[in-house]
Amino acid sequence: MRIMALDLGEKRTGIAISDASGLLAHPLEVIPTHEVIGNAPSFKRLLDNYDVELLVVGLPVSLDGREHSQAARIRNMATQLETLYALPIVYADERLSSKEAKQVLRQLGYNEKNMRGKTDKIAACIMLQAWLENRPDCEPSTKRDR
Repeated sequence: MRIMALDLGEKRTGIAISDASGLLAHPLEVIPTHEVIGNAPSFKRLLDNYDVELLVVGLPVSLDGREHSQAARIRNMATQLETLYALPIVYADERLSSKEAKQVLRQLGYNEKNMRGKTDKIAACIMLQAWLENRPDCEPSTKRDR
């Protein structure tokens, strides 16, 4: 089962994909958010090429565990995605994934300028890997949130 993670930003969306066994996450790419929620061929091609069966959408959560003010915007976009692509959606806590992604890139020798365009897909990968390791035991259609 291929699972795709989306780190939906206002301008860009980081995308990660699982391996076919659904055990390991890999960063894929970053595309404009309007292409993801706008039924653009670039995003549809990714879904088709990887035969995606489930979307994991990052949900902004505060450090105290409450949903961040941006969560409603993300939930609205996820509802659009579910309708457009007829794929089940689950949410994953994306708390600190961007910070961790920047740390990983710094360790690899990237500076702030060189990180542009990479941070979002690494953050999506970190979020997806965490979700894969802690995934619920029930089917996606019966469990909407982690």
